[in-house]
Amino acid sequence: MSSVDLKNQGNRLFAARKYEDAIQCYTKAITKNPATPTYYTNRALCYLKLRSWELAVQDCHHALDLDRSLVKGHFFLGQAMVEKGMYDEAITHLMKAHDLAKEQKLNFGDEVTGALRLAKKRRWNMIEEKRIQQEIALQSYLNKLVSEERERQIEAVKKGGHDKDTTQETERIEYDHDLRLKEINELFAQLDERRRKREVPDNLCGRISFEIMREPVITPSGITYDKKDIIEHLQRVGHFDPVTRMDLTQDQLIPNLAMKEVIDNFLEANPWAEDY
Repeated sequence: MSSVDLKNQGNRLFAARKYEDAIQCYTKAITKNPATPTYYTNRALCYLKLRSWELAVQDCHHALDLDRSLVKGHFFLGQAMVEKGMYDEAITHLMKAHDLAKEQKLNFGDEVTGALRLAKKRRWNMIEEKRIQQEIALQSYLNKLVSEERERQIEAVKKGGHDKDTTQETERIEYDHDLRLKEINELFAQLDERRRKREVPDNLCGRISFEIMREPVITPSGITYDKKDIIEHLQRVGHFDPVTRMDLTQDQLIPNLAMKEVIDNFLEANPWAEDY
C-alpha cells in the first residue's frame, strides 16, 4: 500500500473511532513518506483523542518543522499544551492557528476560537489560584506575627509587674491583639468575597481578539464582535462573517447598545477585569 492509501485507511479508522488502529496506519504512512506533514497531524489528532498529550506535541512539532504555516499543526499543538498546563505556549500556537486560518481563508467555525478561550480561561484560573494561595499564606503569616507579638508583650508584663497590674495589662493586651486579628481576618474575608466574582463571562469577550469588548457591534447573523476587530477582518480577510461565513459589509454593523451597557456595568463593578 502507498502512503496515501495508508493515510486514507487511517482516516476511515479514525472516523470509526478506532484511534489506535488509525495510529498504526498513519505510522506506516510516515515510514513510507516522512516528509508529509499531514500524516503527523492526523496521528497527533488520534493522540489527542487518546489523551496522549506528549505524543501529540511531538507529532505537531514534526509537522511544523516541515510546514510552519500548517494550521492544524499549531491548533493541535495548542490543544495538547493546554492539557499539559503550558498555557502561554498554548495561547501562542492557538493564536497562530487563528491568524493562519484567517490568512488562508479556512473555515474552522468556532473550534480554534473556542480552544483559545479555554486556554486563556485556564491560564487566568491558574494565576488566580496562585494569587489566592499567596493571600492565604500572607494571612496566616500576619496572624502568626500578631499572636507572637501578643505572647512577647504578655511575657514582658509578667516579668515586671504586680499580680493585679499584670492581670489588667494582660487583659488589655489580649483585647488589643484580638481586635487586630479580627481586622486582619475581616480584610481577607472581603478579598474572599471579591475572589468569588473574579471571572469574566465568555459572552463579554470578542470572538476575534478574545479580549473584553469595548465597542460591541452586531451583524445580521446575530453575532456580536468588537468593532475594531470585525472591521480589520473585513478589510484584511474578506467581506464575510468569520463565524457564519455569510456575506458581510461594514455598513451592516449595528452598535450593540445592550451589550455595551452590560460590559460597562461589569467593568465598573470589577475593575480587575481590565487585566483579564
